[in-house]
Amino acid sequence: MIRVSIASPQEKIELPFAKLRQAATAVLEGEGVREAKISLAFVDNPTIHDINKRFLKHDEPTDVITFPLSGAGAKKLEGEIVISVEIAVEQAAERGHTVEAELCLYVIHGCLHLCDYDDLTDKDAAEMRVKERQYLKSLELPDIA
Repeated sequence: MIRVSIASPQEKIELPFAKLRQAATAVLEGEGVREAKISLAFVDNPTIHDINKRFLKHDEPTDVITFPLSGAGAKKLEGEIVISVEIAVEQAAERGHTVEAELCLYVIHGCLHLCDYDDLTDKDAAEMRVKERQYLKSLELPDIA
């Protein structure tokens, strides 16, 4: 069973909860995950800035931060994904698509990280973009990856 919980301590926008859960579930199922407990937290820039500085030593807000909670080979995949709603709003406006699509991209990206994809090298980042596009298409969202 795949469980996706959503926390939204921000008041900037109303979230499309069903679509966000659908995005997370699509990736996890698509990557062969049978059992998972994932938490999505949608926060403002000061909150994600603080998390980014505290845990990753980057002194700036960012779009998405992923925290894997289960070890390698665990029967159940567990993790937390923290997403900046403010950055999603800015990026969607700049790139000319909906905030919903941008938020779904961040959920997809975070779930791929939980499934052991990385984007530290150009090759790995390119592979991740292909996967992001695949899941955006499956969710009938525009190719914004």
